[in-house]
Parts: sequence; C-alpha cells; structure tokens
Amino acid sequence: MEMANTLPRPITPTERAPAWATLVRGRAVIPLAALGVIVIAILSIGIGSVFIPPLLTIKILLARVIAIPVDWAATFETILFDIRLPRVLLIAITGAALASSGTAYQGLFRNPLADPYLIGVAAGANLGAIIAMALQIAYPNLLGALALPIGAFIGALVTVALVYSLARVGNRIPQTTLILAGVAIGYLATAFGSFILLGLSQHVMRVLVFLLGGYSVASWDALFAVAPFFFIGFAVMFIYARPLNVLLLDEEQAQQLGIDVERVKRIVVIAATMVTASAVAFSGLIGFVGLIVPHAARLLVGPDHRRLLPLTALGGAGFLMLADLLARTIIAPQELPLGIVTAFAGAPFFLYLLRRAKNAAFF
Repeated sequence: MEMANTLPRPITPTERAPAWATLVRGRAVIPLAALGVIVIAILSIGIGSVFIPPLLTIKILLARVIAIPVDWAATFETILFDIRLPRVLLIAITGAALASSGTAYQGLFRNPLADPYLIGVAAGANLGAIIAMALQIAYPNLLGALALPIGAFIGALVTVALVYSLARVGNRIPQTTLILAGVAIGYLATAFGSFILLGLSQHVMRVLVFLLGGYSVASWDALFAVAPFFFIGFAVMFIYARPLNVLLLDEEQAQQLGIDVERVKRIVVIAATMVTASAVAFSGLIGFVGLIVPHAARLLVGPDHRRLLPLTALGGAGFLMLADLLARTIIAPQELPLGIVTAFAGAPFFLYLLRRAKNAAFF
C-alpha cells in the first residue's frame, strides 16, 4: 500500500492539451512533423567537417533517383552516401524506436515517468555488449564489427524475457511486479557487467564509447539490420493503439469492454522491447529520448495512441538527429558521445516532471 501511494498519477485519456496546442492538433500536425524531420535530416547530412549546402545536398540525393546534371565534386557523393546518410538514417530510426516504445510503456503502465529502459533493456544491452567485447578480445575474428551490437541485442532480449517470466503471477503479470522485477534484474545485470569489466582494464575505453552512446558501427549493414525490427515492432504497437487507449482507463473496465488485458500487455511489451533492443544494439545506451518526446507529443495531440505513436516516432527521429548534430559540431573536430548530449537535455526535463508531479500531488 505504501508503494502504491508513491507511484505517479496514471496518465488518463481525459487529459487535455494546453490552449496553444489546440492550434496544431488537427490533421496537419503529423505531416508538419514529417516535413520537419526531413528538413532536419537534410541539414544533418550536409553539416560536418566538410559542409555541403542544403540545396546541393538535395540535388545529390535526387541524382540517385532522377537524371540531374552533375556539377559537384565526386567526394561529396562519397561523404553523403557512404558516411553521413547511413549514420543519419540509423540515428533517425533509433530516435523513433526509443520514443515510440517509451510511449507504449507509459501507456501500458499508466506511468508518466516510464521509459524504454524500465524493465531492464538498458542493463541487458550493457551486459550483452560487455560479454561480446570480452569474447571478441579472446577471439578477434568473432563476427567482426557486428559482435558488439549483436551481443547487446541478445542481452536485452534475454533480460526482458527473464523479467517477464519472474513477474508472472499465475496467468497475470501485475504492473508493479513487472517494474520491480525489471529494477532488480537491471541491478543484477549491471553488477555482472561491472565484474566482467574488471578483467578488461586495457580495453575499457572501447566499452565506454558504446555505453555513452555512439555510432562507430553506423553503416548500411547496421541500418538494414535495425530497420526490419523497428518497422515490425512499431506496426504491432500501432495495431494495439486502441487497446492501449482503453487501458488508460482501468484494467477492469478494459476487460469489461472485451480487451484481453494480459494478452495486450504481453504483445505490447514484446514489441516495444524488440524495437528498443534493436535500436540500443547498434547505437549504444542513449537515455531520456523515450521520456522527453512522448510528453512533448502528448501536449500536441493528447493521449490517443493512434496519433501519439506516429508523432512520437517522428519527434524521436528529429530530436535525436538534432542531438547528433550538436554532438558532431559543438566541440568539432572532436565528437561528443550522443548519450551525453541527450542526458544534458533529458535530466533537466526529468527534474521538471518530478517537480510538476510534486506540485500537482501526483505522488
């Protein structure tokens, strides 16, 4: 009972956006967000150690589709298509994955402070990456550059499966039990990872680059590996948008309306975890995206997941591309780990949520 009183007030479908947001709550909000993401992507592709103007960037991209006279240096195409474009697209998918899965977790748990790492995904990816690093040091030819992301992906999925099985009570999976199991397994995975790190003292920097969030493995191969997991998982979450809306009311009311609550929980958790784990596996640990973007999007379109999920996916893509642009340019020619940039943006927002929850008696 004491724990229940400390949980934040559940998100309810009766919450309304502020008056200023009603101006953009029409059907145009998602197309406008998509247009904004395209603009950010073009800027991200063009800006770097070698600056390529936006109009020239568009011409080079269109040249692969339609016949346009070539009036640019051949190195521009190499930079765009071999280095920047796969990186930017991978970042966009990562941001969309983290934000949309964060939206699903918040709706499923009716907890405004939930994010994609709630049930151990981050800790599992951390442990999997460290194990992969240790194996690759012992066996240098093991999977090459893909060893780290594959290890992180497997670690995240195994951790979530373990949490899910431990949280099961009969045929039900209580939300509080699931969260507590995730926290406990997350700490255990972190302890194992720290123990393994003690034996990798000469290679700690390689691990830290991944843990802080980086795109050292950004390539077309990584992009093609991530994209199917994201699109399949997102499609499943979107299909279950209406049941998620009903679950915002109450589980008992949802059952009375014909919703198989436990089945919805199971499917949405698996889909959201698959989306998150695939993103973390190739990008490292990038926090706060799944916390910031869903709340910002909810101010614009309200709690309806049929509109919220697409908007958060677009918002997450745009937010992470902007963060990456800052990471690459703020101390150029050096590059900040992306996780540091998102932490600087996300930590104050998280504290704001806590302050707002306290003032509104959410706890």
